[in-house]
Amino acid sequence: MLCRAARLCLASPAPKPSSRLRHFSQNSPQKGLVLGAYTGKDDSVKLTETASNFNKKTEGKLLQHLSFGSPLKNGNARVFWGLSNEFPAVALVGLGSTDAAYDPIEEIDEARENIRIAAGVGCKALHSAGISHITVEELGGAQQAAEGSTLSLYSYQENKLVKNRKKIPELVLYAENKSSAQEWNTGVTAAKSQNFARDLMETPANLMTPTIFAETVANELEKLNVKITIRDQKWAEDKKMFSFLSVARGSDEPPKFLEIAYKSPDFKGDKPVVLVGKGVTFDTGGISIKPSAGMASMRGDMGGAACVVATFRAAAALNLPVNLVGLIPLTENMPGGRATKPGDVFVAMNGKSVLVDNTDAEGRLILADALCYSQTFDPAWVVDLATLTGAIRVSLGCAAAGVFTKHSVLWNAAQAAAVRSGDRLWRMPLWRYHTKRVTDYTNVDVHNVGKGKGGGSCTAAAFLAEFAPASVPWMHIDIAGVMEDSDDQPYIDKGMTGRPTRTLVELIQTKGI
Repeated sequence: MLCRAARLCLASPAPKPSSRLRHFSQNSPQKGLVLGAYTGKDDSVKLTETASNFNKKTEGKLLQHLSFGSPLKNGNARVFWGLSNEFPAVALVGLGSTDAAYDPIEEIDEARENIRIAAGVGCKALHSAGISHITVEELGGAQQAAEGSTLSLYSYQENKLVKNRKKIPELVLYAENKSSAQEWNTGVTAAKSQNFARDLMETPANLMTPTIFAETVANELEKLNVKITIRDQKWAEDKKMFSFLSVARGSDEPPKFLEIAYKSPDFKGDKPVVLVGKGVTFDTGGISIKPSAGMASMRGDMGGAACVVATFRAAAALNLPVNLVGLIPLTENMPGGRATKPGDVFVAMNGKSVLVDNTDAEGRLILADALCYSQTFDPAWVVDLATLTGAIRVSLGCAAAGVFTKHSVLWNAAQAAAVRSGDRLWRMPLWRYHTKRVTDYTNVDVHNVGKGKGGGSCTAAAFLAEFAPASVPWMHIDIAGVMEDSDDQPYIDKGMTGRPTRTLVELIQTKGI
């Protein structure tokens, strides 16, 4: 027969609490605590300082309970009940090795990522056990703990009856010093901004048209002193953005061009960073229509726009000393009676003619004019984000977004930002070979698909390069592979991800670019 301590040692999901705990839950909110422990290859366990102090307060019960059951592994959680009156439930999470650091092969800071994973796993375990108030220790990095916790508890429930929605637990940091609290708040802000991008991407397309997207963003950002300008179709026509407008022809929803500006009073420079986001609020493929299977996920084809908006939200909320301009062309791609036909030719803002051979290669068409327009701001550098090609997911899966740039200084800064955020980037080639495939035509300047087979993400980037500023650093990030269902980050459940918002936030803080 097991001793009482062994019977109290539980793994999630937990059985019904004792009568004492049931009485507690009827009169007070259920509280849970996430604590960390480092684990060695020999299954040895070393508690974090906070967990060690908690263990002492409970007269060694934490380690005693841990000794029953299977060993605690990296990224796993064990939930214990009845150790403390203050916290009826305690989740002990595995942080991996104390020696975890930057892995040059994986191109990730494993120590930081282990914290995000552990915090997320612990919070989800407590949430599943019915805990409504979760306190998280810093786990060796308060910002990363906040990110993993906040991202893990996200749930899109806007279209359910309020009474049928799951309540998201309140999150609190378990720490005593101000620096940890500040780091925690930074992580929460960044993660909540990424969750806002997820909200935009998850919303059904009939509830997130170009007009609604623009109004939603204005409502969210204007309260943070971000300037929003919503341009209409007449403005785009006056700017000769006929590549952009060619995509909008098939839809009854009017296109919009969203212009966002944020300049901190603490910014010391003069030139802004321009972020461009693809804003196709639903993509049927147009006349080159997509297969019906999986088409519903094309509500997230404005993921680039959502990440740009989320970056502005984080920058303004954190009072980052930056000067940002955001450019977001918004449209649907529909097969209406006026829709662009394969073989049609349009002229972009910079005067180049574009042959549209495949109307499902529409993202590059709307970005072309936005990139042309970016030059009017005399930018320091330009980055565009787009769910551009299925080919990038074939190349990289969901483990990284693909980056295309000829500017190694900008790439190095982006890679370093991705290491810090845990949201990886991988540099892809942008060679003359790919440029020739989209420009070597006798009757037009640029072809929207190009010649030959394979390398679709590379030829798409080469197409964009024909419209990007030539005099300043420019980088294209293809995020189609990380748009949804990313299984490389356990703290993000299935669905739209909002990636790589936190990498972009890290990047714009980089100095000397």
